[in-house]
Amino acid sequence: MSVNARPLPVLNADTKPFWEACRRHELRVQRCRECGRLRFPPLPSCPHCASLEAEWLPVSGKGTIYTFTVARHAVHPAFPAPYVVALVELEDAEGVRLTTRIVDCDPAAVSVGAPVEVIFEDVDEQFSLPLFRLV
Repeated sequence: MSVNARPLPVLNADTKPFWEACRRHELRVQRCRECGRLRFPPLPSCPHCASLEAEWLPVSGKGTIYTFTVARHAVHPAFPAPYVVALVELEDAEGVRLTTRIVDCDPAAVSVGAPVEVIFEDVDEQFSLPLFRLV
């Protein structure tokens, strides 16, 4: 990997279905088959009831910015500053929040509570990253 190459997620048994869905430009979260609670990030067992049974539920990709920060200093050559890192609360996923970047806007336009929608950035044949933009 070159020094400027973007760092990518590491696949494992828990995260592989999430990244496979992203590659198809679908956003999915885990749902416990025992208690029915949604969870993210993917985990091998439910943090509420300890069940090992889960399924993947499609979600709309619409949400609101729960909190955010503007990175003003580049920490990696693949991420030139400034850029916005946010915690997005999904509207149809019962409180599930994703850490992501807000793209295609001036960082000054971002605010807590702002509506956003998912878009996918195709990085390579294996990964498409879920990013969000203001609606």
